[in-house]
Amino acid sequence: MSALKVLIIDDEADIRNLLGRIIKLEGFEVELAEDAAGGYKKLKNNDYHVVLCDVRLPDGYGVDMVPVIKKENPNSEIVLLTAYGKIEDGVKAIKNGAFDYITKGDENSKIIPIIHKAAARASLKFKSAVKNGQASQDGFTFEGVVGNSKALKNSISLAKRVARTNTTVLLNGETGTGKEIFAQAIHNGSKRASMPFVAVNCSAFGKDLLESEMFGHKAGSFTGAVQDKKGLFEVADGGSIFLDELGEMDLQLQAKLLRVLESGTFIKVGDTKEKKVDVRIITATNRDLEAEAEAGNFRLDLYYRLSVFKITLPALSERPDDIPLLCKHFLDMTLNSMELEPLNLGEDFLEAMVKHKWKGNVRELRNVVERAVILCEGDTLDKDCLPFDFGLGDNISPEDRFKLRSLEQSHIVKVLQHTGGNKTKTAELLGIGLTTLYRKMVDYGIEK
Repeated sequence: MSALKVLIIDDEADIRNLLGRIIKLEGFEVELAEDAAGGYKKLKNNDYHVVLCDVRLPDGYGVDMVPVIKKENPNSEIVLLTAYGKIEDGVKAIKNGAFDYITKGDENSKIIPIIHKAAARASLKFKSAVKNGQASQDGFTFEGVVGNSKALKNSISLAKRVARTNTTVLLNGETGTGKEIFAQAIHNGSKRASMPFVAVNCSAFGKDLLESEMFGHKAGSFTGAVQDKKGLFEVADGGSIFLDELGEMDLQLQAKLLRVLESGTFIKVGDTKEKKVDVRIITATNRDLEAEAEAGNFRLDLYYRLSVFKITLPALSERPDDIPLLCKHFLDMTLNSMELEPLNLGEDFLEAMVKHKWKGNVRELRNVVERAVILCEGDTLDKDCLPFDFGLGDNISPEDRFKLRSLEQSHIVKVLQHTGGNKTKTAELLGIGLTTLYRKMVDYGIEK
């Protein structure tokens, strides 16, 4: 799981919302439920480090809910809240598996320290479960995908529908649109969620090495193969495998993948015996595979098997209204991971972010926010916190990219970064006068 998550279940709206605000200020991701039914529904679709639950709910008794929650969410820690502190209830709650039992009002000062302790214990349990193959690598769910745009919601709706099946899924989208997050969410929303999720970037390996990584090899099958090795399809048996950048896969290896899709079998490198696996295959590409197939660069029969259910993820340029939400999300994540004090988002910062052409999509936006946090010297992220090179390529067309003017602009920015914005030093290194540097900065729109 990426950020530490807390679920608050309480039927009193004022208390529920107040606790939510306080716990969010501590750097946690917080979700709310007003009754037991709502809590169970969220727990079914999400992983939480801590569940903060009222004892007396209109449709449930918190003490009795503890073993039910622990059965389905063994890595989560449960803290019970009550306005009626009874010793016998507290004893029973702890016996049932609760982390702690707190009386409202009398022990308010203990809530935050207890949540931090409970979250720390749960975090270790989640990491241990991943290591032992008992849980997926991340707690990504569709509810954790940030954005309210129609295009994104349509993609989520399709992904939720197909998640419940064993159907092969092909995710299309530009680089950085979140294809792996969608793949993990599909896995975590399926009946295979408790089994391994394995991700493979097909462009990161050469043909022979990728074959060995995916299907394994026998000792002595090639130089350096000193012992038998399990392939990632074996590791993912019973779960899901995500093949990213599928368009980069060699044609011969595509034939082997097609056999897995058709029969669930493959032969290790250097072996003669077939191995059978039960693996759901989710693939992703930023290419038009149908066009690649027609051009002879991709097997058409494999394309048809992989594209049973296609989902296209929208580029960030198609959902600009989601940019402020993403900025806030990644700001909170960065502050939490770096253990920094809260920062505000300035209007000029958000305006610049919305106007930017996000060629790297959400991945690029996340990186910019993280760099801005590091560069920020006050209590507000404003335009001055943005990196020097931010937005400079937005108005450069592909045909102008190699022109002398564009190269000079890029070089000035790099030298400014090197000198930390020192104009005098920058002018010296460039071999030009300070006045000339200022003129060029104005001409190129370099504001810092």
